[in-house]
Amino acid sequence: MNKIEQLSEQAIELLKKLISTRSYSGEEDETAMLLSNVLEEFGFTPKRKGNNVWAWSGKTDSEKPTLMLNSHHDTVKASSKWTKDPFTPTFDNNQMFGLGSNDAGGPLVSLLAAFIYLSQQEQPYNLVFLASAEEETSGKNGVPIVLPELGKIDLAIVGEPTSMELAIAERGLIVLDCVAHGESGHAARNEGENALYKAMDDIHWFRTFHFEKGSEVLGEINMTVTMIEGGSQHNVVPDECRFVVDVRPNEFYSNEEVIDIIRNHVDCEITPRSTNLNASGISTEHPVVRKGEKLGIKAYGSKTMSDQVHMPFNSVKIGPGNTRRSHTADEFIYLDEIREGIKTYIELLDNLQI
Repeated sequence: MNKIEQLSEQAIELLKKLISTRSYSGEEDETAMLLSNVLEEFGFTPKRKGNNVWAWSGKTDSEKPTLMLNSHHDTVKASSKWTKDPFTPTFDNNQMFGLGSNDAGGPLVSLLAAFIYLSQQEQPYNLVFLASAEEETSGKNGVPIVLPELGKIDLAIVGEPTSMELAIAERGLIVLDCVAHGESGHAARNEGENALYKAMDDIHWFRTFHFEKGSEVLGEINMTVTMIEGGSQHNVVPDECRFVVDVRPNEFYSNEEVIDIIRNHVDCEITPRSTNLNASGISTEHPVVRKGEKLGIKAYGSKTMSDQVHMPFNSVKIGPGNTRRSHTADEFIYLDEIREGIKTYIELLDNLQI
């Protein structure tokens, strides 16, 4: 058994332990301790902040760029639809079932195995591995509290189930609470100013507006009205109508730019719930993208979010597993996906010039 095969089997054993250890977002203390212990066993010096655990491959060199390997160890809550025990790893031939096996336990243990392998030889970059918390809830105590501790990062590899395809762009998210204001009156006399009609005009704009800059990989910005509420009784002209808009920016706009454009076009009151979940993108000429192309790795644009939204530097998303299995009952990953994922990570990152 060669070194990569040995690391692959150790990664699968670690994933079994992670599945067996409950790690709902915000409740990852035990898996953080487990990962810290594993890093120590391999000779690293892990650090921890909250439930985030990280380690450097060795002494850092200020003359070298820094590569970060990141995936998360929190999970969504298990639904009632599971037919298996979500916290007991079970097997069916080449499949491992268990909560978090696909999202993102498989990518996490595969990146950790690649980190161990890459650390055993000189690389043209500083290397840090980060197992982060609260990804599933976009929590404040995940990646955002760790980045100030790490210094300048030049490139991040974010482990998520992408079927080992390379996501070179990722949509962001803005949730807007919108309020259209009118003036109440008696419906029989057609009095007042109907807030529902004013909201309808703005909703029509959200439905039909096209932002100028479209993306080759992500397409146009999506804006979808998802909730609406207004009126108190049948004979009263409503003076207020509330609605919610889900906005998915592409990599050419910051969230603040999108909000400014929206406010310049609609009459309703706009309140974003957050502006922190930004879209991301990397040049197709970046060395990691070019090397991926040489290895035959397909590049694409991702419509789902990851911890990339917190990273104001170059990043790509890639990992074993399939995104369609995430957050589903009886979630699973193929063991061969983990083995191939580790091998591909190493091929992509070994001696990468960033």
